[in-house]
Amino acid sequence: MKTVTCLLVFLMLIPKVQAQNYEEAKVPAYTLPDPLLSLNKVRIKTKTEWETTRRPELLRLFADHVYGRSPTAYSDIKFTVTNENKVAMEGRAYLKEVRIDVTQHQKTVAIHLILFLPNRVSGPAPAFLLINNRGKENTDPTRATKSDFWPAEMLIDQGFAVAAFHVSDAAPDDKTTFQNGVLQLYPDLLAADNGMRTLGAWAWGASRAMDYLQQEARVDKNKVAVIGHSRGGKAALWCAAQDQRFALVVSNCSGTGGASLARRQFGETVQRINTTFPHWFTPKYKQYGDNEAALPVDQHLLMALMAPRPVYVGTAVEDRWADPLGSFLALKNAETVYALYGVGPLPSATQPQVNTPVIESRLGYHLREGVHNLTRYDWTQYLAFARYHFEKH
Repeated sequence: MKTVTCLLVFLMLIPKVQAQNYEEAKVPAYTLPDPLLSLNKVRIKTKTEWETTRRPELLRLFADHVYGRSPTAYSDIKFTVTNENKVAMEGRAYLKEVRIDVTQHQKTVAIHLILFLPNRVSGPAPAFLLINNRGKENTDPTRATKSDFWPAEMLIDQGFAVAAFHVSDAAPDDKTTFQNGVLQLYPDLLAADNGMRTLGAWAWGASRAMDYLQQEARVDKNKVAVIGHSRGGKAALWCAAQDQRFALVVSNCSGTGGASLARRQFGETVQRINTTFPHWFTPKYKQYGDNEAALPVDQHLLMALMAPRPVYVGTAVEDRWADPLGSFLALKNAETVYALYGVGPLPSATQPQVNTPVIESRLGYHLREGVHNLTRYDWTQYLAFARYHFEKH
């Protein structure tokens, strides 16, 4: 009886502990690393200096301290169409299911890509690739099950190709079995304190999907966007930072280790995320728990690594754990790098009001009503953002 009582008291305290992280007044004073100041204290003044000096060193810092180093090679990659339907969605789409076999050190890992191509579009179509961290039924190729998490019909009807793969193909989202995916091919990374873990593996998997999309004749290889929600949104940002073939990136409700500034310590902190999900980040990231000020990077620098490409961050009012304001501030603090390319700042100096999306800007943002989710409202804004930028080029 005493044990039950103690447990109930503990459970009642959890919301109070979390609520302490939801008070803006409790955000500590912090100083963000300067996007335009190199490790050698040299001021970056041009896009050439950014691309040759600061950008490469930031990629190394994020790899070494947050997401882990990614593989740079594999011995073979093979694409096999395992199923197709030229009249899917009542004739509006062409379905292709593709197995992507990647081989290294005589071991092979398969990533299963689902791709719908719009039949009513003449010529190559722009595309969205979803890193699916929810159940596989959300990206059902038969369309017997439909989900607003991946409204494939909506994208097809607007002339977009729509693709997805499930994160478990690249790395199981489990602290005891995460190594049973891509990391089987790279035991040296698994052994390293700065080697990638699941988020890095998911980002790597998205790039292998991009390998296929680059050679798919009905996809415009210069207009492919990568998108993810929550933990998938973290991986989408890291993927696009490394892989500049992605022309646009969308990160939805991605929070700590995604779009939100770590130094704000608002909602989920570095300590909390590494305790709950020890398999997500490189082991070295754990040393910054309750020590965010020592991080050599923060998420505004991850946004800056997208420059000059469009990046959109979606947040939700009730998703305070993911710190919507911290995500907006990360975008704002990336503006100086975009300015090197002649790209103007976000049109709003302060966080936009609820349901007032910023679309006509290279740095896009919205704060919608509701909870932590990827919704039809979100997709409507992301499609508008992609159309705005893709149709200009």
